[in-house]
This record gives sequence, C-alpha cells and structure tokens, in this order.
Amino acid sequence: MGLFGAIDAAASGMTAERLRMDVISNNIANANTTRTAEGGPYRRQMVIFQPRLGQKSFADLFSNELENVGVRVVGIVKDNAPFRQVYDPNHPDANADGYVTMPNVNIIAEMVDMMTAARAYEANVTAINAAKNMALKALEIGR
Repeated sequence: MGLFGAIDAAASGMTAERLRMDVISNNIANANTTRTAEGGPYRRQMVIFQPRLGQKSFADLFSNELENVGVRVVGIVKDNAPFRQVYDPNHPDANADGYVTMPNVNIIAEMVDMMTAARAYEANVTAINAAKNMALKALEIGR
C-alpha cells in the first residue's frame, strides 16, 4: 500500500467512525423515549461495518496494484434486545400494572461504545498525520 492508500484507508475509517458516533449520540438522546412514530419505545440502533472490497480508491490512480483498503458502512440496524420494564405508575405510558416499557438503550454501554469510536477516530487522524509527515520529509529529501 502506498502513501495515498494509507490516507484513503484512514479517511474511510474516520467517515465510518463519525457515523457510528452520530448513531450512538442518537441512542443516548433517546434513552428515555417511550413513544415513537412507529409506536412503542425507541429501539437502539447499531452501525454495521465491512471492509471495502471491489472499490477503486484514490490510491489506485497512482499504483498498478489493486489493493482495496479501508472500511465502509453497510447499514444501520435496530437492536432486537428486549425492552426494559420500569415500575412507575405515575408515568403517562404506564400499563395497568404500573410498568412502563423503556428503550433497550444501556447508557453505560453507549458511553463505552462512544469512547471506542472516538479513540478509533483519533487513531485514524494520527495515521493521516503520519502519512502527511512522511510525504513532507520525502519532499525535503529532494532539495
């Protein structure tokens, strides 16, 4: 993989992790939403990644090799984990027994996922900066 391939791979990772952070933020924001347009409580969402295969990258323009690097988002899926039941007879959405069906969002797990996504994003930024610095040093050699 050449210099541009490294930048291309890291940039695809940054794009994917940014979307992942957006989805996690949406999950956290809706952690107490008991009514949605579909009816029922909010259902947690997850981002699905896969390696980029069969796509031409910017790096392929400068190389005879057909390496396809990076990651892409396949989709955003809903988590089918069961909803939580919380006893709150004063809640407007409580059933006859006083239980409210709450979203299947675990704030602690979401915060851990957010920290993981943020660290992955930072690692990709570091990779791009390292590639940029290598290119600058290579240009200095030619002086």
